[in-house]
Formats: sequence, C-alpha cells, structure tokens
Amino acid sequence: MPSRESDARYYQTFLAEREEIARYKWIESQKAGRDIGFETALVDWAAHHRALWRREQHAHEKAQTA
Repeated sequence: MPSRESDARYYQTFLAEREEIARYKWIESQKAGRDIGFETALVDWAAHHRALWRREQHAHEKAQTA
C-alpha cells in the first residue's frame, strides 16, 4: 500500500504536469490565434514533451535529495 508521502508526491507531480499543459495550451493558442482547447494541448504535449519533462523532473527531484 502506498504511503501518504508517496501519494502526496504523486499528486504534486500531477499538479505540476497539469500546469505545464496549461502553459503549453496558452502558448499554442497564442500561436494559433484561437483557443486550441485543453484536450488538444494535452494530447500534443504528451506526444511531444511529456517524456523529456518527466526526465527533467526526476533529475530535479534526485538532485534535491542528494
């Protein structure tokens, strides 16, 4: 069973990812001259940016605990 600490960390990661998607949505909407919508932003961000973002987050977390 996961600990409360791991649950909290997982939730914080979720919130950070959601914030990145919202930022991506705003940038891409500005480029398009219209609101691209959250779902479009989510799918595009996940396909093109999620893996790198997660690696960077993991490296950042690892550096903080070292």
